[in-house]
Amino acid sequence: MQYTDLIFDLYGTLVDIHTEENDLVWEKTAFYFGFYGAHYTGESLKAAFQAELRAREAKAGQSYECFPDIPFEQVMAELFRAKGVAEKAEELGFNAAQLFRICSLDYVNLYPGVLDALKGLRQRGHRLWLLSNAQRAFTAYELRLLGLGDQLDGIYISSDYRCRKPDVRFYQALMEAQNLRAENCLMIGNDLETDIAGAKAAGLATLYMHTELTPPDQRPADPRKLPGVHPGPHWEVEGSDWAKISDLLGKI
Repeated sequence: MQYTDLIFDLYGTLVDIHTEENDLVWEKTAFYFGFYGAHYTGESLKAAFQAELRAREAKAGQSYECFPDIPFEQVMAELFRAKGVAEKAEELGFNAAQLFRICSLDYVNLYPGVLDALKGLRQRGHRLWLLSNAQRAFTAYELRLLGLGDQLDGIYISSDYRCRKPDVRFYQALMEAQNLRAENCLMIGNDLETDIAGAKAAGLATLYMHTELTPPDQRPADPRKLPGVHPGPHWEVEGSDWAKISDLLGKI
């Protein structure tokens, strides 16, 4: 086995998702704020959120982060405090973050064959890790909903580390915590500019999946770099059929 440790992106790699953060979502979230005496319109809540997020990102960037990731619920909590609602602001901010996500979520589903593929990979002796640019307030609960958590040896979510892919430090956080060697790791993701570029910078082998959630400006997979055809350490595959991808991983 060339790669003992497989590191997965989540959205667009294992999971199909669609969210729409439209005006109605902000209006419904503003209702929740108003229930606790923090009065916003949907428009003013969105503007206040974006201003607070930009300020926090700027502060993080000025200190040490090239790719900062700010916990969504902390921004929401600050918006409660800005309206004089300090008691239980952290709890209210967390609940508001989850409400926002639920209101904006059209669907979240596993790609075909994901659970069987992960079970099969573990049976082959691979260790499976998740490294996701995501918010714990959303993602930890979506993993539970989808039944993914039990299939993974460890879950690393960018909002916990205040940095995100392609920041090499996010990859290093996983590798250092689990005592992984870069030469034993394969990163699997659907974004060339985050998942793949960051993994390469961290010294990892990579598998690029071109899926419907890959950013539209990124190219399709190159069939000349298919596992079993290309010697690596970078491979590419088209689509999100995990029955097929699991078999292809056996050729790496």
